[in-house]
Amino acid sequence: MPTLTYCKGLPTPADELNALGFTPFEMFLNEFAPIFHKAECETVDLLLSQSDFDKSKWNTYLQNNYEISKRHANGVISHAKGAVDSAKECRTNHIKTLTGKLKSISDWIKKAETKLKNAQKFYRKKNWQHSKSGCVFPLSYSLQYRNTNWQYLRFQIHNKKRRRNHLRKQIEHLKKAPVRAAGLNAGTRSGIARLVKVPRHQVFIVGSKDESYGNQVCQWDGKVLKFRVPGCLEVRHGEYVESIIGNFDRKNNRLPPTGAKTWHYYLKDGKWCIAVQFTPSPVDQVSRHSSYGCIGIDMNPGSIGWAYVDKDGNLKAHGQIPLQMGLPKGQQSAQIVDACLQLATIAATFACPVVCEHLDFSTKKELLRERGRKYARMLSSWAYSRFYKLLASILSNRGINLMPVNPAYTSVIGLVKYARQYGLASDEAAAIAIARRGMRLKEKLPSAITAYLDVKSGKHVWHWWSKLNNLIKKSSEIRGRHSYYDITVSNWESLVKPPVEVTKAASKRKR
Repeated sequence: MPTLTYCKGLPTPADELNALGFTPFEMFLNEFAPIFHKAECETVDLLLSQSDFDKSKWNTYLQNNYEISKRHANGVISHAKGAVDSAKECRTNHIKTLTGKLKSISDWIKKAETKLKNAQKFYRKKNWQHSKSGCVFPLSYSLQYRNTNWQYLRFQIHNKKRRRNHLRKQIEHLKKAPVRAAGLNAGTRSGIARLVKVPRHQVFIVGSKDESYGNQVCQWDGKVLKFRVPGCLEVRHGEYVESIIGNFDRKNNRLPPTGAKTWHYYLKDGKWCIAVQFTPSPVDQVSRHSSYGCIGIDMNPGSIGWAYVDKDGNLKAHGQIPLQMGLPKGQQSAQIVDACLQLATIAATFACPVVCEHLDFSTKKELLRERGRKYARMLSSWAYSRFYKLLASILSNRGINLMPVNPAYTSVIGLVKYARQYGLASDEAAAIAIARRGMRLKEKLPSAITAYLDVKSGKHVWHWWSKLNNLIKKSSEIRGRHSYYDITVSNWESLVKPPVEVTKAASKRKR
């Protein structure tokens, strides 16, 4: 079952403050956090050193050694296991990312060496000045830098090879290096994948649905929190510590009165914060089945295009939500939240689910060094994952389904079939294709294309969209997205027919 977490700063009522300006609950957390940290570090070391972990025996050990109850020990073990699993997963992802970067650099070096070799081979020919094809990488000299483009390319190849060797050694080291425990500030950025970070100022208490108020140690009645003090601190703080923390006010509050509640206390910027994790209560379903219509969205760096498609697959409404690039982190998050709220309002108006593309930019981000600064800046500033995480959370709280679909050829389908037909922007046209895919509707090629392409061989329709996409990339008539609105391109004869005839003629000569 999915869970939600509500967080807020720990309240400090004026009537609870002591002479030092702290509440009794804050004084207790300041004393209990070092004990919790020491127990968690010891648990992490045991988890890393032993393959078979006996939770029951270790729970008993923690109770006897640190004078804490079974519930406190369960929180220590659960949080330590989460830290170890997270570190191992981070190291696996780190190695995967470095392997992708290594492959990207190796491919670039191979292509660059081939290009340089072919250029040298061209100039070794006799009468190369009268060659009809010309040189793919002609020799030129820069007066500004006082070197040739061949020298510059050799210098780039040299640096790429050094980077490749460095990545190979780094991957070999990460595969052999053991995962070890560390404090919050230990390690560097490259060492994140092999360190288990154990923050010092935190307390974690696991809940249970069989206990009153969802937790035996932390019992919260909606206003007052009652914390069971461990035995090691009972002399100074008594059996229980109480504090008025109030409630977690939300516009769509899904915190149920019953069920398990896991509490997490952590220090942030010198202020104690409190977080409660729970299984959310169900909400009334607003969106209907996808067969009654869907809203497709297509996210681009500058805007979000959306289109509403009815039950017959026809366009009924469309629009764009502009996005400003290059904003600071806080303003960008606020902009994304505002865009998600607009989409939630539109989906609630039409009472239909939202369909989006399931994209993964991890592979593309591995190629940033070889694609140029402009592409790297655009892709890095594109908060795709952040947008869809917030969108899924906001739609879930409002009873609206979010359906991810395969993004194959949605942009091509939108430009070819719907851009000129409805007079839409490219992202709105792609949103139609995405919405129709969420409704499981097929996207056949236009009849103007099927008249020249053989589409009766029984292959999947995506095969022919792939074939058309390759023809579009090779075409000199389509120079940009505005070319799809041109009347001369609407019949597709000049684009599709000549390559097919050339292919047939070539196959006859071979026979």
